[in-house]
Amino acid sequence: MANNPYLADFPILARKVNGHQLCYLDNAATSQKPQVVIDRINHYYTDENANIHRGTHTLAQQATQAYEAVRDHVQHFLNAASREEIVFTRSTTEGLNWLARQWGLSHLQAGDEIVISLLEHHSNLVPWQQVAKKTGAHLRYLAANQQGLIDLAAAEGIINARTKIVSIAQVSNVLGSRQPIKQLTALAHKHGAVMIVDAAQSAPHMAIDVQDLDCDFMAFSAHKMLGPTGVGVLYGKQALLDDMSPEFYGGEMVEEVTEQSATFKQGALRFEAGTQNIAGVIAFGSALSYLQQVGFERIENQDRQLVSYAWPRLQKLNGVQLYGSNDPSDHNGIISFNLDGLHPHDVATIFDDEGIAIRAGQHCAQPLLHYLSLSATCRASFYFYNTIDDVDRLLAAIVDTQHFFNRHLSRESLI
Repeated sequence: MANNPYLADFPILARKVNGHQLCYLDNAATSQKPQVVIDRINHYYTDENANIHRGTHTLAQQATQAYEAVRDHVQHFLNAASREEIVFTRSTTEGLNWLARQWGLSHLQAGDEIVISLLEHHSNLVPWQQVAKKTGAHLRYLAANQQGLIDLAAAEGIINARTKIVSIAQVSNVLGSRQPIKQLTALAHKHGAVMIVDAAQSAPHMAIDVQDLDCDFMAFSAHKMLGPTGVGVLYGKQALLDDMSPEFYGGEMVEEVTEQSATFKQGALRFEAGTQNIAGVIAFGSALSYLQQVGFERIENQDRQLVSYAWPRLQKLNGVQLYGSNDPSDHNGIISFNLDGLHPHDVATIFDDEGIAIRAGQHCAQPLLHYLSLSATCRASFYFYNTIDDVDRLLAAIVDTQHFFNRHLSRESLI
């Protein structure tokens, strides 16, 4: 596994950080980009640069075709029923905020309930808090068990006739736990509620079939799945999108404008006012092609192998606290941990001195950290281009960091 065949495709993984070979373990924050994605961005700007949907000249036509081909690609990637169900946004965060403001504000009233979980990223929590305040709706939380999984039996007691929206992350960005989205969707629909899925952490790591899940909306980001920053996808069932007002108004999304009124296009373009991140969307198509060539079965296997190798070795180290399920297969490429007596920020700084990039902090999930009685954690997150050597470097860095601080404390006690 040390001879990972994909390493050579990612130029940044060949660089050194602080004199050490980069060991990148912050993939839950953003993934690295293969050369084909970088090249596609460069090709757009050197050979195709033009605005889309507006011009009749050759460059405009080529750019439009390339951009719209990615909409078709994403449709097939998700197994959506129609290309008009695929809206390009800037990020998962933007997609979820759109839904909160445009769906939530128009469909909620005082006494209604919004159900989320304690595992949510702030992007799938704060927008619903704001909508609840404005509408008089109540925000209710699904708790997780010791494995970081939402308890379906408990969910049946919370999702009820007053529930209008259920919005859940398919994979926790802190614990890596995968939620039973299909069952939660069936429960939401049983009570007439809309089901929204935050797929920011799941879309990069697993095959997704929105028709099988039957979710109503789904949001995810390109930058966590080899694509550029500034590109996201909002999937929505077409009938629901047609019932939703645009978030932004301006060029290209209109049918007709008079001095006193305007009518708007139907379908995805209705929500894509102004000039989009054209190069980013087109390059995201290259990222999707690359991921599909690797194959999600291989990606999931690599996640499982890396966590399965790391987890028991971390358990054997003294002074290491692990969070979430004791089953490595429940972690979907994410391990959160702490070292006794050391702040996560200090740990991450020491690791960086050795060229190892991890995340440290609250991971934009403060309610979950409070629920776990933690102020912060270290987080190592893997992707298919990581290797057993990367895990070994992580383990060695933990031991070195503990020894460094133990020596430092011993010297202080002698002064």
